Amino acid sequence: MYNPKNQYRCTIIRARAISEVDDLLPKYAAVIDNICPCTKDEFERGFNSAFRNYAESKARNQNNESAIKKTLDNHRTEVSGSLFGMHYEIDGIVYASERTKKFLQDYDQPAFFKDWLLKMQFPNGMQKSQTYTKVMADGLRCQPYSILLKVLDYARREGIVLLKQEVGYYILNAENVLKGEATPNEVFDEIVNDKRMGITPRKIEVPEGENKSKYYQHVTDQLQYLQLANLIILDGQEVKLNPHEMKAVKIFEELWSKPLGFDIYSYDVSSASERKRLEEEWAIYYGKLSDNVDLLDTPVEALIAPEMEIDYEKKNSKRTNKTELGDAGEVYVYEYEKQRVGKFNSRLVNNVLALGKTKGLGYDIQSVIAEHGEFAEFIKYIEVKSTKRVTAPDINDSMWVDTVNITRNEWVAALQHKEFYYIYRVYFVRGGVVMYVIRDLYKKIESGIVEIIPMTYRVDFQNSAVDNVISEVNQNV
Repeated sequence: MYNPKNQYRCTIIRARAISEVDDLLPKYAAVIDNICPCTKDEFERGFNSAFRNYAESKARNQNNESAIKKTLDNHRTEVSGSLFGMHYEIDGIVYASERTKKFLQDYDQPAFFKDWLLKMQFPNGMQKSQTYTKVMADGLRCQPYSILLKVLDYARREGIVLLKQEVGYYILNAENVLKGEATPNEVFDEIVNDKRMGITPRKIEVPEGENKSKYYQHVTDQLQYLQLANLIILDGQEVKLNPHEMKAVKIFEELWSKPLGFDIYSYDVSSASERKRLEEEWAIYYGKLSDNVDLLDTPVEALIAPEMEIDYEKKNSKRTNKTELGDAGEVYVYEYEKQRVGKFNSRLVNNVLALGKTKGLGYDIQSVIAEHGEFAEFIKYIEVKSTKRVTAPDINDSMWVDTVNITRNEWVAALQHKEFYYIYRVYFVRGGVVMYVIRDLYKKIESGIVEIIPMTYRVDFQNSAVDNVISEVNQNV
């Protein structure tokens, strides 16, 4: 029987820099993928070196090595590792997870958070053993965001808006929900009944003498993560479902009545060796992509035009997330360049060409400099790199960093065209588009402003290099 008065505080690891998570994610991924696989000691040195300046900027006293190390350890082990599942360790070797590698391919940050939240469950193996053993002893068995999104979906259909404190009280802190003993219907009916009776929105109950902020903070954090996943919209104290993410929402909703994705109760946690095995196998499971990852992509329209009604069923299912994102970015830059050039000299507009579908060029848009001076009518070569994220990057943050992948053809084009080669970095964010322009990539790399890291190698070999033949084609067929 669902009784929301039975409250239970079940927290997740807290990212101390949750307000900066959207900015930190690309650097987490780039650093982890660059140094892994490696030993645990090598990983610590490489990660800490990459984030040293960031940690120092957050320290009240930059000479306090203990505080700086604590910040670095938090980001390396707890946030990027235990919380987000971006890396895991097997036999002393640290590997980049599938989730990290996918993000570096499609640059869809909301999809990263969706996949992560889809794997979240209580109990889990991300926390210390004394925490998860207590949660298991208390009988928790829940995939919290599935039931939360289901209830928000009911509310959307009925025209009811829930407040943050109600989400915390009825769902995220409700013992019956966390134990898997309540259905979305029961939860929603309880909410509706309380509202009909004119009951003041109920608040999370805090035991006497306990710190109230701790009981509210984990609810706020989880709602912010759902917002970074583009699944909900936070409007002051109001929590609303994002109606343009229903394809992903339905995936979450289907989980509420299913068994936990990771069968944590199959481990004998009274044994130290079993606890170690649990934690290692959880980390591997947690970092793998979910079975429905292909359905979690973020439609560009769901970020930049939330007021538009979109029939996702009619969208071309053969278009991949990466293809859609690239096309959207190129269209945006193409239209921007036509307007920019047209304002300078209307006769030059026809020189703006969309060439993204032409293979081997090393750039997507051919435009015109269109600035006063001797180079006004010179050709401008533009490579478009697009990404999706909920928040806009802060260009004024000296610690902000981003990463893009370029092909060999793009690098050759950058070398060839130098000051006339541009990268337009397009960010599709909640409510609009932000674009940063990088000119003369080659010069910036030479001067150390931009770092370039070779990530792949081509191996050419002849028959003399083959050591063993496993099978051969039957030439008589």
